[in-house]
Amino acid sequence: MMKKIIAMLAVAAMLLTSCGSVPITGRKQLNLVSDSEVLQASLQQYASFMQSATISTQKTKSAQVTRVGQRIAAATEAYLRYAGLESEIQNFAWEFNLVKSDEINAWCMPGGKIVVYEGIMNLVSSDDELAVVIGHEVAHAVAKHSNERMSQQVLAQYGANAIGILTSGKSAATQQIAQQVYGLGAQYGVMQPFSRKHESEADKMGLVLMTIAGYNPDVAVTFWQKMQASSSSSVPEFMSSHPSHETRIADILKWLPEVKKQYGAK
Repeated sequence: MMKKIIAMLAVAAMLLTSCGSVPITGRKQLNLVSDSEVLQASLQQYASFMQSATISTQKTKSAQVTRVGQRIAAATEAYLRYAGLESEIQNFAWEFNLVKSDEINAWCMPGGKIVVYEGIMNLVSSDDELAVVIGHEVAHAVAKHSNERMSQQVLAQYGANAIGILTSGKSAATQQIAQQVYGLGAQYGVMQPFSRKHESEADKMGLVLMTIAGYNPDVAVTFWQKMQASSSSSVPEFMSSHPSHETRIADILKWLPEVKKQYGAK
């Protein structure tokens, strides 16, 4: 009994000392997994994906992905410096790739590895609209949503034994959980399968990042309307890891005045 009490107290202490805040939104989040472990796992997943992916031969669109990606990356680093989080910049080594696939998809791994699929570019009619996509994905990385999901799975899978795993200095458990968090191939996902809370947070943060980068955040509304029109999904929102298109658009409309006022969009 005493051992169980001690374990519970230890877990409680670990939780109290393992909370961080998400940049821009300020939301408190659980963070039990180190940045180095997450980056190591994500880079392995990224390398594995790129070995099997086919790089797009569409030079104009590839250049567009790089151009917009670099501006969003610069805006992200500018924000982190402004917010006193300059030390976080070392976690990013930006890379931008357009891959050959009809899938309507894009993602940014922890560490700033950005992949856009040709399929989603068919819905993109301007740099501003592409900034909606890339801003959203970079926001997931800046908010450390992967760290948070891995931390949640550590607790869910190992309970009180999480302390032993986290302090053992071994990353095998982290690697196993990372496989579940990141997924493979089609599991990567735009608008990766994070929780609805994470998706909404990335939407708001993405608006901020694209605005800082000098793009027009108003186009987020029309872009998501195009995403809605292209979607064949009829899964109810309460059964989905993503907000419904209607919810997403309504939230963006609600956030836009604040974002434009605070971050200087005209």
